[in-house]
Formats: sequence, C-alpha cells, structure tokens
Amino acid sequence: MSSEGPDGSAQAALEFVKDGATLGLGTGRAATAFVRALGARVREGLAVRGVPTSEATAAVAREVGIPLLSLEEAGSLDTTFDGADEVAPRLDVIKGYGGALVREKIVAASSERLVILVGAEKLVATLGERGKLPVEVLAFGRPLCERRLAGLGCRPVLRTNDDASTYLTDNGNPILDCAIEPIDDPPALEAAILAIPGVVGTGLFLGMADAVVIQDGERVEVRRR
Repeated sequence: MSSEGPDGSAQAALEFVKDGATLGLGTGRAATAFVRALGARVREGLAVRGVPTSEATAAVAREVGIPLLSLEEAGSLDTTFDGADEVAPRLDVIKGYGGALVREKIVAASSERLVILVGAEKLVATLGERGKLPVEVLAFGRPLCERRLAGLGCRPVLRTNDDASTYLTDNGNPILDCAIEPIDDPPALEAAILAIPGVVGTGLFLGMADAVVIQDGERVEVRRR
C-alpha cells in the first residue's frame, strides 16, 4: 500500500478503518493528523467511535466531531492508531515522548490491531538509538525507581515543564526519562524495569504493532508484521 502527499500517512491509515468500528486514538503529532483526517471522514458519513489516549486527543476528537467512549464503555476495540518515537525493523517501538505512554499501551492492548504512524526519521536499526526511554512512575516510589533504574544502566532524569515544575501525566504521575544506549535485549530490559516497585509502565511497546505507516517525504509505505 502506498500513498502520496504531505498527509499521505493519515490517508493511508484510513484504509484500515471500517464503518462501525471502535478505534483507539493515539497522542502526538502523527496521531493528531490522523484524528483530523478521520474527523473529515466522519463528517462525510463514516460511522466510528473513538477511545482517546489523552485529554489532548479527546479535545481534538471532539473538535472534529468524532463520537467518544470511555474504555469501560468500549470494551474491546478494533484498531488503535498512534505515533511512535522509534521504530525498529521488527516493528517494536519506543513511545512516550508525548507523555501518554501508559494510557496508549492500555488502549493498544485493548485493541485487535495497532497501527503506528511515523515519519522516516523515526526508523532505527536498534531500539534506544535516540537515547531516551520514558518510564512513568508513582510519585511516592520515585526515589526507589531512580536508584533501581540507575542500577540497570538507565540514567533517569525527571521530566519537567517549561517553568521547571514536575511534568505529570494525565494519570497524575511523573515521568523519568532514562538516558539509554541501544538496547541489546529489549524484553529483558522491559521485564527488569517493570519489576521495580513504583513503576507504572515503560515506553517499550514490544510485539504490539501490527502495521507501521511510514511517511518519507511525499511517499508513504506500509510495513506489516
């Protein structure tokens, strides 16, 4: 499958949408472009419902007229559409630079299919090449999480807002952005991080993406697992 033009990735992703579907709506620039393209189809008569992964995405979806459900109301979803910060050759990804990693993973895991939209600059040979892995933690457990992450070779830095206040996710939790090297064994690192008391979730999405829509200039390519 291929498509042309600056919005080609969103248009190509729409080919995965069936009338009557319940969709997970991701967070970030690529996901927002998809939500806006989906809204245009809804205004033309496409019947879908969406489960947003963040308050920001919910606001955009309402703006463009996409009916929304809670995850409890939706139950199982058909497809989730989301962006990513790194995509490795086997379609494992790192997400979370936008701060919605835990809700994104929950919605993706509730879906029959996960479709990732990225620009070609997000493609990497090995996960971790961009040097950052977000980890959401409970505020109470942050000191322990910082020590244990450092012990794993991850160098955690508390994410802050522009005014130097602590960044909090929509879940009310801080994020530790771990400075990392390319990851030799992503499943082992994921398991080790999740074993730390106080960790809510990581930006590693392993074995979850079914397709990746890649925009490279004017050209769009779809890779499937």
